[in-house]
Amino acid sequence: QLQLVESGGGLVQPGGSLRLSCAASGFMLDHYNIAWFRQAPGKEREGISCLRKDGDNPFYSESVKGRFTLARDNAQNTMYLQMNNLNPEDTAVYYCAVTSRIQPMCVHWWYETWGQGTQVTVSS
Repeated sequence: QLQLVESGGGLVQPGGSLRLSCAASGFMLDHYNIAWFRQAPGKEREGISCLRKDGDNPFYSESVKGRFTLARDNAQNTMYLQMNNLNPEDTAVYYCAVTSRIQPMCVHWWYETWGQGTQVTVSS
């Protein structure tokens, strides 16, 4: 059974940093396209970073470009999202996701398997 388990969310002050982790089980992460999404209250789920399984350069949305970094550790079968210079607009539930679909777009309906979500709150 494919499973993704997230950790690392929490409360952080503006300008601070967090690193989210997403551990995969039941499959090899490097065989899939991977992604991070987030959803704020009342808003649509937003694709913030996506990496195709055969790609080297992750896509980043304009809202996080230059501040967030997606990484994959194949030995640990885990993906990460390093988030720096956080601001209150980054407050949301963050989800990791994977898909086996060919050349997916960084949009939530392309992705098939999801983590449970982790809350990130940026506030002073």
